[in-house]
Amino acid sequence: MIINPLGYYKYKDRQILHLDLDTFFISVERLINSKLIDKPVIVGGFSDRSVVASCSYETRRFGVHAGMPMKLAKRLCSEAIILRGDMDNYSKYSGLITEIIKEKAPVFEKASIDEFYIDLTGMDKFFGSQKWSKELRNFITKESGLPISLGLSTNKTTSKITTNEAKPGELFIPEQLVLPFIQPLSIKKMPGIGNKTFRILRQMGIYTIKNLSDIPLPTMEYTFGKNGVNFWKKSNGIDNTPIIPYQEPKSISIEKTFDKDSTDYNHMLELIVLMTERLCFQLRKQNKLTGIISVKIRYSNFETPTLQRKISYTSFDYHIEDVAKDLFGRIYNRRLSVRLIGLKFDKLIYGTQQLQLFDDKVKLSKLYKEVDFLKKKFGHKIIRKAIAY
Repeated sequence: MIINPLGYYKYKDRQILHLDLDTFFISVERLINSKLIDKPVIVGGFSDRSVVASCSYETRRFGVHAGMPMKLAKRLCSEAIILRGDMDNYSKYSGLITEIIKEKAPVFEKASIDEFYIDLTGMDKFFGSQKWSKELRNFITKESGLPISLGLSTNKTTSKITTNEAKPGELFIPEQLVLPFIQPLSIKKMPGIGNKTFRILRQMGIYTIKNLSDIPLPTMEYTFGKNGVNFWKKSNGIDNTPIIPYQEPKSISIEKTFDKDSTDYNHMLELIVLMTERLCFQLRKQNKLTGIISVKIRYSNFETPTLQRKISYTSFDYHIEDVAKDLFGRIYNRRLSVRLIGLKFDKLIYGTQQLQLFDDKVKLSKLYKEVDFLKKKFGHKIIRKAIAY
């Protein structure tokens, strides 16, 4: 442990690996359709309200970036191929990578669908952190077909910066090179600094991470509160944030944002049924059951009521549809137009649906198995429920 003059400490010889799947959504789409390779591709919605979820390197030279309004992205790169994307496929490949890392890593954190941290502290005594990291990267690429970049350094902040500077590739920054490496970089390269903070820092005359590290700590704390203290520590190579061990998610959810605010009650009920069908398929695919159903509505004035109900553990659509529709009806206000609806399954546990010998739903259970088989083989859109009221 090293303590600086202001009393903040950082652990010595800590080694944190950061892994980031390069343009993940785009890479998955190209894996499925090789005709998209080397083409400008954007994943996102088609409406003016939509934003760019992911974009290929070919679009970035036109100024396109994730989070940008789709309307602007299409204007900047008119030849881009726009894809709506398929979260089922993205989750599938993310799960594959997660299982590989779970099998090989001592302790890891899944920070997002395409981003991981692994604590390799002490690995040098047995194998070599750099060698192990390289072999893991090669194995992931070989098994999944997806490109992945990595950065190995002394903490989560510097390893993430290292990965971003390495893309597409790998980079290793030891303790003695951390400050010479990160401090010449723009403050925008530091994780946690968004556009608003970036503008304020620029107004203060702070352009690089080194400029930020030179600002008196009381000034940073007065201006940004606790965030200011964190910014200052990270700019000085101090980040003692622990790796949060990966745990299986306890809930799954799905949302639908309308292109235009809607008052079509029957259409929204149809969507609730389709959402139920899709989430139940996810449950059965993962051998899980849910015990709590939640429905959310966001109105045009951004009021967002939610309602939930505890149920007997199940993964069958017919157990959940009526509950979800009833919850929706209870919080729906016909006087307001709707911007978004959502459905969430909580309190997930591992298990399969138990049926009694003379249960009249046995035939329906067999039907679900056949439908699930088709969806697993050809995708969840291959067969859909015909909805009638």
